[in-house]
Parts: sequence; structure tokens; C-alpha cells
Amino acid sequence: MSQTPVLEVKQLRTSFFTGEGEVPAVEDITFSVGKGEVIGIVGESGCGKSVTSLSIMRLIPQPPGKIIGGEIRLNGENLVDVSEKRMRQIRGNDVAMIFQEPMTSLNPLFTIGNQLMEAIRLHSNATKKEAYSQAVDMMKLVGLPRAEQLMKEYPHQLSGGMRQRVMIAMALSCHPRLLIADEPTTALDVTIQAQILALMRDLNHKLDTSIIMITHDLGVVAEVCQRVIVMYAGKIVEEGFVEDIFKNPKHPYTQGLLKSVPDIMEKKERLYSIPGNVPKPGSIKQGCRFAARCEHAFERCLESTPDLYATEDQAHQVRCFLHEEGGGIQ
Repeated sequence: MSQTPVLEVKQLRTSFFTGEGEVPAVEDITFSVGKGEVIGIVGESGCGKSVTSLSIMRLIPQPPGKIIGGEIRLNGENLVDVSEKRMRQIRGNDVAMIFQEPMTSLNPLFTIGNQLMEAIRLHSNATKKEAYSQAVDMMKLVGLPRAEQLMKEYPHQLSGGMRQRVMIAMALSCHPRLLIADEPTTALDVTIQAQILALMRDLNHKLDTSIIMITHDLGVVAEVCQRVIVMYAGKIVEEGFVEDIFKNPKHPYTQGLLKSVPDIMEKKERLYSIPGNVPKPGSIKQGCRFAARCEHAFERCLESTPDLYATEDQAHQVRCFLHEEGGGIQ
């Protein structure tokens, strides 16, 4: 894997402006994605995962949303500053996104072939015949049977798993360098989930496409990702290699997430759950955002916001005062 980042996000801040004032959705988000790398972004609903991905795609609805600070550099170009016309060229060609519910992303009035060919022709100089041939090839690449026949069918005629494969084919049709998958397996049954994850892993190896996998499912992260970013209440609380974080989670929130995953080898009457609720965006003005739910919290946690502290090898970062001086919690 090349160390040259395809994507660099630096101190990204995105807010929504409502009748009650500014509501920060993500704050000070910084990470990078290398060529051919698969990273996972995990956290509970409302933690800012999807807002981060929509910010990268410049698809935050305006109003009420707005990117108010930071940089999003794709292949060195800052997407925050480019025009909407330029952004339309970048979407599809350089970065593409798979949404979690394909039935709302595919137009029910047009055939699968019509929609795939439109995506290809929109971003290239392909003729209608070339676009058709390319669309069929992409359908075969993502493992769809009888590709030529499916080109004539409508979204409602396909199963959920097949629709999701069509969405992946559409996203990859212009060979983007970066693919963002927002909960790509949420609406699918377990068997189809495994097939879609295997497909994405295979496409990553074949095409060397970088992937950001956004999910709340730690099993998905363990299956396909190399690095993982854990988000809580709009901030990154921990980042590192998947093996390190699964074996030695350092932030109390990450530890709670991993403890709440059921163990098939151990029978329990009640699953572990993190006490309390995720705070409403913008409701915590000072201190660590996890302090109210943390069994290790002390006075400083309520007064100051911790930075991301790096471990000795710099590969693992954690936003917790207990790790400021190289200390730790087990």
C-alpha cells in the first residue's frame, strides 16, 4: 500500500444552523486515507459519521448545513474551495459514494441499464454503445448474473442485495480513486451482507480503490478494514490499526462498544450496554463529551476537552486525559 494519501481531511468542522442557533455536527475531524487503503469510521447513530462523508462529497444540504472550517484534500485539491461545477466533475470520476438504502438512490422510473449508462456518459465521452458495454462489464464485475437481461429491468424487480450490487457497479463505473460506503449492508440479511463485504474486499484488491467504510457494526470493520476511526458526539475519540484497537482499546467509549458485542462462546442473560445516552449535538459546551457516561471520569474531564494523544509508535491515538502522560486504563 502506498503511503501517499489519496484523501487528507484536516480540522473539518461542519455545522447546521437552526432556529435555536448553530449546532455543530462534526468538529476538528482530521484523518487521511492512503492509496488502496480501507478505513472504517464507527460510532453510534448521531455521532457524525454520515455528516463527515457528506462533507467530503460536498453534499451537505445548504441551508441549513455548512462546512465552516478545515480542509478536504483529494489528490491534493481542496474540495472546500472548488466550485459546484468542478465538484460535479470530481464526484464519480475521483470519489464516489454508496448509500445505505439503494431503493431510495435508484430511480424507480428508469431501467437499471439506463441509470448505469447515464452515470458512465455523464463522466466520460463514451458513446451509447460503449456505455452499454461498460455497464454490462461492471455488472459482471460485481457478480450480478444475466447482466444483459438485468439492464432492461427496473429497481423493484431486483432483490435488496442485487440493488446494492448495482449501486456499487454505478459507483465504480468511472473508476474513482476513493469509494465511500455509508452503511452499505444495513438493510441486507446476514448472508447477503457477507457477500457484499467479500465483493468490496475483492474490488479493493483488483482495482486498488481506497475505501472509507462507515458503519456502526464492529464486525464489518474487523472483516474488511485496516484502520479504524471511532467517533463520538462529532469528534474522533480513538484511531489506530484494527488489530490494535480490537486487542487493546484505550478510550472508555471504545472499550464499552467492544464489551457490548455479544460473544457466541459465552452465554449471558443480559448484554453489556454503555450507561446513559448520546448527548444532543451542541449540548456539551465544555469538557470531554463522554464524561457523563464514563466510569473513569474525574473533575478535569468536566472542565477541559482532551486532545488526541498519540502512543509511543504514533500509530494509535486516543482522546482521553488518562493517556496524556502515557498512562492507561484496562
